[in-house]
Amino acid sequence: MSALSSMSLSELRPFLQILAVVYALVTLWLAVYGLHSWVLLVLYWWHQRRARITATQPPQPPRADLPVVTVQLPLYNERYVVRRLIDAVAALEYPRDRLEIQVLDDSTDETTAIAQARAAFWRERGVDIRVLHRSDRSGFKAGALAWGLQQARGELIAVFDADFCPRPDFLLRVVPHLMADPRLGMVQARWSHLNAGDSPVTRAEAIALDGHFVVEQTARSRAGLLMHFNGSGGVWRRACIEESGGWQSDTVCEDLDLSYRAQLAGWRCRFLPEVDCPAELPPQMLAFKQQQARWARGSAQCLRKLARPLLTSRRVGPIQKLLGLLHLSGYLIHPLLVLLLLLTPVTLLVPSPLGEVSRLLGPICLGPILVYGTGQWALYRDWKRRLLAFPALVLIGTGIAWGNTVAIFQGLTRWGGTFARTPKFCLDGRERNWQRRQYRLTRDRSIGGEIALALYALATAALAWDLGRTGAVPFMLLYALSFGVVAGSSLYEMGRWAAPKTRRAARVRGSIRP
Repeated sequence: MSALSSMSLSELRPFLQILAVVYALVTLWLAVYGLHSWVLLVLYWWHQRRARITATQPPQPPRADLPVVTVQLPLYNERYVVRRLIDAVAALEYPRDRLEIQVLDDSTDETTAIAQARAAFWRERGVDIRVLHRSDRSGFKAGALAWGLQQARGELIAVFDADFCPRPDFLLRVVPHLMADPRLGMVQARWSHLNAGDSPVTRAEAIALDGHFVVEQTARSRAGLLMHFNGSGGVWRRACIEESGGWQSDTVCEDLDLSYRAQLAGWRCRFLPEVDCPAELPPQMLAFKQQQARWARGSAQCLRKLARPLLTSRRVGPIQKLLGLLHLSGYLIHPLLVLLLLLTPVTLLVPSPLGEVSRLLGPICLGPILVYGTGQWALYRDWKRRLLAFPALVLIGTGIAWGNTVAIFQGLTRWGGTFARTPKFCLDGRERNWQRRQYRLTRDRSIGGEIALALYALATAALAWDLGRTGAVPFMLLYALSFGVVAGSSLYEMGRWAAPKTRRAARVRGSIRP
């Protein structure tokens, strides 16, 4: 029997060697993304030091000279947060004759009535606010923003999603940057968090977002690299939007798409880490997975759409092109992680072409960890305590790899798609109960794949143990735990809080007032 197995293995060896080469290439590809994180980290610290010496704030212009700003609030079924959003935007400290608010409402539920009632309340108090309701969602968020732009009177366009609560001085801190630089097309503020401490999921999300904004966006902006609008908490110059081709809906990441088209057209973008805009983090694992899958699919679509214009552009240099491609393709890390897992049994049977060199890749892959740690250190005095949630980020970030892999495949093979919005529940310090609320997600198609990959990782760990390749066992157990935690949390949410829709709708209808 052992002779037969040995003969079979020898016959398969050429094929296994090819797979071992693929494994080595996947490992090197992942290392490139790890090195990219190191580059951004070094750029962050270099420019952070320079910023302490040379940073200047544009002078605050006289209020009579401030331009007209149109604030756009794209909504779709946001009954829990629409009142909070409208109240926060109506309280912006900006001359009333130069502030226009558009509630771009595509809702099919009570959200429209709540928005109309709240808009009427503020109109009576001198605020120029209108609810623009569409009977269909053509183009989804991009379609709503483009439709509102046609009716806007502002020279500058601010965008806030439904889960945001801009601070009263937001416009007064951002607009002077656009007034001081006529070729500045967009200014993005940092996202802060209304409910970061709710659960391990929200704590992990906060660490990830803080690392992205504090380190990555700051480094890209200050080093003159291509950066992007994050979809909310920013202000655009109307001329920039129009000259760059406007909002387009062939991707579900219209923000990333327009940002790159604007910069390739010669406009500049800027990130302001000192200006924050509080927002609600999705507390539900299913909601977080859906959000990440939409971002992954949209990023893949933007990579298809923008890679060639980026590489052929004469407005950006070689370094900008290289780092821009790494930026656009960042979500490819997830299918690479899945491939790494699937090919690991091969490397247990056939030596890797990388040999001992693979051990040198570990320090390179520490880059993302240091990015997240730097984000916490820069923002919070209790950063050490907050970093206790980092293991949850590792598990969740690995465990969502399957769902994002499917989303990336969809993005690489088809344009557009349904814009699956992230549900919001108005979790702002007073209310924490979301489990029985409307909009809570109850389905997820990725669970089967996650369970299968968890079992596959366990089987690979057992194989590694039997073959005496114990170095691979911890990594396989980490894979198994990651996919198991994400799948288990999803199953728990689907079963624990499932309720008939009609009864749930009746209950919430009686508890919400305009």
